[in-house]
Amino acid sequence: MERDELAAWLRLLETPGIGRVHARKLLSAFGSPQGVFDAGIDARQEIVGPPKAASLDKPPEHLDALTDATMAWLAAGNEEIPRRVIPLGDPLYPRMLLETADPPLLLYSQGRAELLAASGIAIVGSRNPTPQGVENARAFAGALSAGGITVVSGLALGIDGGAHEGALTGPGSTIAVVGTGLDRVYPKRHHDLAHRIARDGLLLSEYSLGMEPLNQNFPARNRIIAGLTRGTLVVEAAMQSGSLITARLATEAGREVFAIPGSIHSPQARGCHWLIKQGAKLVDSAQDILEELAPAEPNALPEAANDDPLLSALGYEPVSLDALVARTGTCPTEITGRLLELELDGKVARLAGQLFQRIGLG
Repeated sequence: MERDELAAWLRLLETPGIGRVHARKLLSAFGSPQGVFDAGIDARQEIVGPPKAASLDKPPEHLDALTDATMAWLAAGNEEIPRRVIPLGDPLYPRMLLETADPPLLLYSQGRAELLAASGIAIVGSRNPTPQGVENARAFAGALSAGGITVVSGLALGIDGGAHEGALTGPGSTIAVVGTGLDRVYPKRHHDLAHRIARDGLLLSEYSLGMEPLNQNFPARNRIIAGLTRGTLVVEAAMQSGSLITARLATEAGREVFAIPGSIHSPQARGCHWLIKQGAKLVDSAQDILEELAPAEPNALPEAANDDPLLSALGYEPVSLDALVARTGTCPTEITGRLLELELDGKVARLAGQLFQRIGLG
């Protein structure tokens, strides 16, 4: 990514008060970050209102320093451990995330970016697990990785760490989605683990360099963990647990949820038991999950979809024109014309509320 393009993305995302929702609306209207700034305040205020439109007129004070730091961070990557900034519309952007309600607008990666296209399973659970819980996480992750499944987790202490450790033993490897910038490791106790993941797996974040581990970052991070994968396995979780948030997000994205049962006397098993009562699949071996995930390759698109980026961006859930513009980086007029062609071909249906949905596999 060139410096000017990076600076435009950072300016859009770092301007106070904009956030993902308003940034997505602006991208839908103007096609690119630079297009947002070229449009001028009058055009922008029609999309996000006068105060936010005006705030975009002045670059954040730290923009130049952050852009320079990010360019230096990218340059410090190498062939063994490459570093990338991946915006919406980039060929490396993971298709599974595009099918979610709130895909990140920009991703930072360090390591094997090809894992973003792999068949994946999220493994999550308590930061204060039982010894058996950690062993279960490690064993399940190792078996799934040996079966070619990439394990996605959040680098937290406890279950996350066990899952990453186990997954690194197999060819599926692991992705760690973190709630900080990639220039720091949290928790610090996972410093060595993070470096092993960068070398043999992938570190991933939507947060710019320098971002501290703020509490609000981690629930937002969980939507990426759930969205990257075909299913989420909860190993151990209390009733008030971030892992249950991840499981809910997986369900909302139409993904599978699995849970390992435990002792009825263990507080760390109550979240899993509750999920099972709600319809999560009870599993007692990794083979249960491998059999469930075996029939489909999530990122192996049908031939026609490979030929048409818009069909890939549509996924199989109803989606708005604004979302398609943000996902593809294409102007609304061009997308509208292409949608009409696909509708006439019987590949896309126009739904109520200005939504569109892909039909069948073509």
